[in-house]
Amino acid sequence: MSKLIMWNMLSLDGYFEGAKSWDVEWFQSYFSKELEDFSIEQLRRADALFFGRVTYEGMAAYWQTATGEVAGLMNNLPKMVFSRTLKHADWANARLVASDAVAEVEKLKQQGTRDLYVFGSGKLCGTLLEAGLFDEVRLGLLPIAIGNGATLFGRNLSRRAMKLLEARPLPNGCVILRYDPRG
Repeated sequence: MSKLIMWNMLSLDGYFEGAKSWDVEWFQSYFSKELEDFSIEQLRRADALFFGRVTYEGMAAYWQTATGEVAGLMNNLPKMVFSRTLKHADWANARLVASDAVAEVEKLKQQGTRDLYVFGSGKLCGTLLEAGLFDEVRLGLLPIAIGNGATLFGRNLSRRAMKLLEARPLPNGCVILRYDPRG
């Protein structure tokens, strides 16, 4: 059975995206060798990547033209795009899922043997967290306040205590936090 893992970058004031949709340039200056190595480690363990529509569109636009080891892994891994409005998914190895995300993710977790990751995709993360499907929440907390933007899960989640599994500080000031969302 696969583990479902969320991975997102957060500002100190709690945003994973800036004021506009797909506004993520605020964390580009923090992308260090250590974060690249961590990304490669995660991608090498992955069976598939899951995205909501907005994150999928941003990721596809960026990674299809990018080069390097991370780009190769991102482009070659199977990808599931959860959207009821998107008509097609053109990124290599991407499959559009218009049905119930919770039921589909439950099925995919049962079928897999390696990790499944959700990157970005705040609404999808909130839905899957509320359904209790995440096995781990990983956050890269960056030493920056951006002032406004989108919160990761929205504001309507029920209270959920999480157990800290690891807090790994990096030389660039980022702290990688790993949590068990089941408390």
